[in-house]
Amino acid sequence: MATAMASSLFATQQDAPSVNILSIPQRQPVALPSIAAPSGQPETSLEVPSLKLRTQPGFEQVTVTVTDSSGKYVTNLKEDDFRILEDGHQRPVGYFRIDRSAPVSIGIIVDCSTSMMTKFAQARRAITSMVDNLDPRDDIFLESFSVEARLLQPFTVDHQQIIDHLRLLHAVKSTSLYDAVFMGLYEMRLARRDKRALLVITDGLDNTSTTRWEQVIATARAMRVLIYSVGIGEQMVNTRANRWWEVFASDSDEVDMQALRTLSDETGARAFNLRRVGDGEELSRDCAAISNELRQQYTLAYVSPDPMRLSYRSLHVDVPKHPELSVRVRKGVAIIPPATPP
Repeated sequence: MATAMASSLFATQQDAPSVNILSIPQRQPVALPSIAAPSGQPETSLEVPSLKLRTQPGFEQVTVTVTDSSGKYVTNLKEDDFRILEDGHQRPVGYFRIDRSAPVSIGIIVDCSTSMMTKFAQARRAITSMVDNLDPRDDIFLESFSVEARLLQPFTVDHQQIIDHLRLLHAVKSTSLYDAVFMGLYEMRLARRDKRALLVITDGLDNTSTTRWEQVIATARAMRVLIYSVGIGEQMVNTRANRWWEVFASDSDEVDMQALRTLSDETGARAFNLRRVGDGEELSRDCAAISNELRQQYTLAYVSPDPMRLSYRSLHVDVPKHPELSVRVRKGVAIIPPATPP
């Protein structure tokens, strides 16, 4: 019964996947302890939605990015500036936070296909600089992928561990992008922060994954994880065309930006495209931009009605008092009823 319900979850959506997202264990609300603030600041308790709110059936938490007409972040809005619409119906804001100092759980996923060999030095520098500038309370994991996805360093707040493990990157020919993203989402179950993001750096297109694209999209919809990406290379014209010869072809200069942008759009994040990595300066700028954006956002939460009805519901957030501003948020929420004993 559960499988049949999951198979119909996105039946009305474009590119509707028919996969069992109920196979992903649900996160359990936990009481978070006090955590150390950055050096020179007083110790503080992490601001998260109350346990009472988080344990309500239908609880949904969303990350919102607001920019003005020039693309500058707007970070001085208040709770009553926001309006949440789920399937076109307004939902009361049950929680509001400005994320300027909120720690984040971040997964860094690096392509290690053969074509990345000449780009490892630039990627290491860009990731090292990004990690050095993160909040010391952020917990991070590092994953690489080629013919298979591999977890190099599980979640840690010892950021030097991440930097040290960057030396383990080595090139293998194939590119299992979908497997890597799926594994990264699965690893996020162990995240300690309520705000969560993946960064994917790749210069190719998927050719060896056993995970289907539809499964990746369904999982991304079911998880509260921002998926940022940096694609290096010319954009692939016919994405996911199942061209069998790609499996055997040598690495090209194409990157599947359509897939990367879809993942970012679905989750409320951003995708960057570098035509050439060059000396790595632009790659470093993009990684820094992602790190900076995570501190310029808002967290909102609300309770979705009818939480026992398995469904995918559209999500829209706006600021009616400031129609000139642009708001970015994930496209929808996947409502998954609590598992019941057989």
